[in-house]
Amino acid sequence: MSEYGERRSGRRYVILLVLVALLFGGWSAVWYYAAGLAQETIAGWRAREAEAGRVYACGSESLGGYPFRIEVTCEPASAVFRAFQPALEIKNAGVLVAAQIYQPNLLISEFSAPLTIAAAGEAPSLSATWTLGRSSVRGTPSAPERVSLVFDGLALDALSGTNRDRLLESKHLELHGRMAEGSVVDNPVIEAALSVEAATAPLLHAAAADPVDADIVAMLRGLRDFAPKPWAARFREIQAAGGRIDITQARLRQGDILAVGAGSLTLNASGRLDGQLKVTVAGLEKFLEKIGAERIVQNSPAVDRLAGMLDRLSPGLGQAARQQAGANLSAGINMLGEQTTLEGRRAVTVPLRFQDGAVFLGPVPIGATPALF
Repeated sequence: MSEYGERRSGRRYVILLVLVALLFGGWSAVWYYAAGLAQETIAGWRAREAEAGRVYACGSESLGGYPFRIEVTCEPASAVFRAFQPALEIKNAGVLVAAQIYQPNLLISEFSAPLTIAAAGEAPSLSATWTLGRSSVRGTPSAPERVSLVFDGLALDALSGTNRDRLLESKHLELHGRMAEGSVVDNPVIEAALSVEAATAPLLHAAAADPVDADIVAMLRGLRDFAPKPWAARFREIQAAGGRIDITQARLRQGDILAVGAGSLTLNASGRLDGQLKVTVAGLEKFLEKIGAERIVQNSPAVDRLAGMLDRLSPGLGQAARQQAGANLSAGINMLGEQTTLEGRRAVTVPLRFQDGAVFLGPVPIGATPALF
């Protein structure tokens, strides 16, 4: 090769190296710019949460993910929920927050187990573990669009000294929330969807000891805005505005028991639920047996009063009335309800009523819900 050809070849290599350097330099500038946007978004979400009384902190924080992702690692992570009295302190091993370089307003987080919950200054009272814990947040702090939480292999335990009692276990759990109507500053309507697979909660109720699959979709109507605030304050706002909680879809399965329903609920001045869902149940007899409905009815105030009156007429007659009331329970509900089919099975449609937080399936009291504020 001539000297001239060698010089031309050398210049081409130099130009190629310069172009590669410019490409990497330009990409690095883009990455750092996107990383800055992602960090601003994370800081904005933390500030928004702090306004609502939820303060998040990191033991140490690091930035990575180059060249295609932005990753912020927080180890260990903690949060203080000041809306509770006393305040709740939540701690876990660490959180990884990631965003794609071309989409810095979509934050994907992965949580490391375990997580502990304690009253401020006290030993942990709850502990949670999981095989996979992840969340996603789409939008900006001033205009949130969608939030999702997903857990696989979730287990929640109550702690008391060295004792550990299983409160909740679920093979898979998902919770999604999105802005369905309105805007952050003008009458937002929030859609929330909960899905659980093989969930058990034996300490909550004996009927919850067997695995339950559930899918529930609800719409929250009556909010003035979606400014940062505790959820108790949001529910007060819904009550004051005459808003409601629309259960647009609910489906639960436990073994041979299957139930679907929909309806609307409101909040009274005490923060308790009022309203009614129309529920269709297949396997009603097994459901009533699981919740101990016969015993509940036999010990209800109305039956107590009737039994007392009958015992005054003839000792022992009240007890007979109690037994008869429980024995005829399933037949009575079937007679009062609408006979139908559900997925090819014989079923009955009955009202599920909420009255000042108390829950009734037809005429049968089956439990109570806590006040929401």
